[in-house]
Amino acid sequence: MAGNDAVAYAVTLARPDVIAAYPITPQTTIVERLAELHADGELDAQYLHMDSEHSAMSAAMGASALGVRVFTATSSQGLLYMAECLHYAAGGRFPIVMANANRALALPWNIYGDQRDALSLLDCGWIQLYAEDAQEAFDLTLISFRLAEHPQVLTPVMLNLDGFSLTHTYEPVDLPDKERVDRFLPPVEVPFRMDLDHPMSLGFSAGPRHNTGFALKRHLAQEKAIEVLAQIEEDFGREFGRLRTGALESWYVEDAQWLLVTLGSISGIAREIVDELRRAGVKAGVVRLRMIRPFPAQALRQALRTATAVGVLEKNISVGFEGTLCSQVRAALQPLGGDSPPVLGFCAGLGGKNISADDIRQIFRRIERAQDEVETAFGVNWIDPGVSLEQDP
Repeated sequence: MAGNDAVAYAVTLARPDVIAAYPITPQTTIVERLAELHADGELDAQYLHMDSEHSAMSAAMGASALGVRVFTATSSQGLLYMAECLHYAAGGRFPIVMANANRALALPWNIYGDQRDALSLLDCGWIQLYAEDAQEAFDLTLISFRLAEHPQVLTPVMLNLDGFSLTHTYEPVDLPDKERVDRFLPPVEVPFRMDLDHPMSLGFSAGPRHNTGFALKRHLAQEKAIEVLAQIEEDFGREFGRLRTGALESWYVEDAQWLLVTLGSISGIAREIVDELRRAGVKAGVVRLRMIRPFPAQALRQALRTATAVGVLEKNISVGFEGTLCSQVRAALQPLGGDSPPVLGFCAGLGGKNISADDIRQIFRRIERAQDEVETAFGVNWIDPGVSLEQDP
């Protein structure tokens, strides 16, 4: 099945009480599949057809405030349209799960996949996870509900899938039976909800005296999510027999000199190139980030401990500076001081442009040179931008 179908079937097995749906390419087939499953009686939930992404997140918050399990999905411009509500959802500690099909942002208008949408909203207070393939999209959907609803976390989760290269690509997916999912993911229980028998205030104002305290509580809950994710994935492995690797996944990092940090579906071909380089005697490796909010800085420093040079490959650019993910990696390595390896940022795949095996080989050659060229390890390395800089824009 396609990645979007995998998410939809996982949501169905998670038994949500409310689904707030508004379609947008390339997310549309998630809510379409859920609508079909609802119509066929396989999904017992309130399925709400909303009139916009802003309304969808507003409805999700209203339902979550009643203490029920809630799911929604969006993409790209739709994610930006609901951006105001994202801050409300995080500030209200509503444990909503949302799938985001990563897609380029306008202008120029483009429906294909890159990661500029989610990376532009790292500061909205949501946990952000990134799937590599359809099986992981399925698994992380179930994991996201349990993580969001954990009493020490109580934070909404955004599960990201690369548009088209993952959302619409078909591959084998193992679907467990409902009984096993029910054991792994029990009914939702939140400590704070709208209840006429036990009234409390939700979604209130807080002035200067208390505002920082609420921000601190949200921050500590996000930091706790790294540890909680590892615990949940241990339970997941015992129940389903598939080991998951927490906030990041390492490939040949034990003795690697040249390491590439990746995000999302491009990680598979990066590992294949590392295998190729290893056969040639080159000590290359890959670190795939599965979670970037909260950012697993300590685990990343440990994974990169042997590197003499590091590259960061992302489908994103923070215009006027460098890739957002690259900035995060640089900041995470800052405590190493003079022992920190040079970090090179590589921008590729914008607007769905293919990243080839040759591109990955070129990146590793550039990383290899960087260990002797520390002063050139800043700025952006554009991989096949598709435009001549000699031409007037």
